[in-house]
Amino acid sequence: MDEQLKSGTTTVGMVCKDGVILAADKRATAGNLIVTKHIDKIYEINEDLAITMAGTVSDAQLLAKLVKAEVKLKEIRTGRKITVKEAANLLGGMVYANIRKMSLIPGVSHFVLGGKDENGTEVWDLFADGSVTKVDDYISSGSGSVMAYGVLETLYKKDITIEDGVKLVVKSINAALQRDSASGGGIDVIAITPKDGIKRVLKKELDVKLEI
Repeated sequence: MDEQLKSGTTTVGMVCKDGVILAADKRATAGNLIVTKHIDKIYEINEDLAITMAGTVSDAQLLAKLVKAEVKLKEIRTGRKITVKEAANLLGGMVYANIRKMSLIPGVSHFVLGGKDENGTEVWDLFADGSVTKVDDYISSGSGSVMAYGVLETLYKKDITIEDGVKLVVKSINAALQRDSASGGGIDVIAITPKDGIKRVLKKELDVKLEI
């Protein structure tokens, strides 16, 4: 159980005046072993919704696939696009049920959901206990969140733009990459705006291989 695959992780969700941003590192660990340096921790549910994932990898991946299917089914049944709040509560219910089922491996998962609907753009925190909280400014999850929060607390401004927000989330995750052994590999960043929906703005992998 102590060697179960975890995404270690630093993820960030940020509210900007012209949209929202989601970002994450790319490392997955099992104990002290770096299992992969290329995992994708940002998952697109549809063209309007995306989540960052932290926690036990198998549970996070399965829940991401399930919520994608449930969102599609709800839209077919109702004949309309799901709102960001509805998607957040749907996933929150799944996390709540998952953490409370009997299992030899604890199903711990923490999601940050960002998206757009007719009301604009929003970020929601789906904590590991299943609680659902709307984010007014920024949120960070994972083992590197302590380092990320130090940067965010210092530099975030309420009227920040997507352009400046991307630079800030990169700085915050970079702080975790420098000090958190479970975070690394690189960084993925997406922006979600009312006009363009989901757009990947940065995908960078770190190469630390030494050659002589």
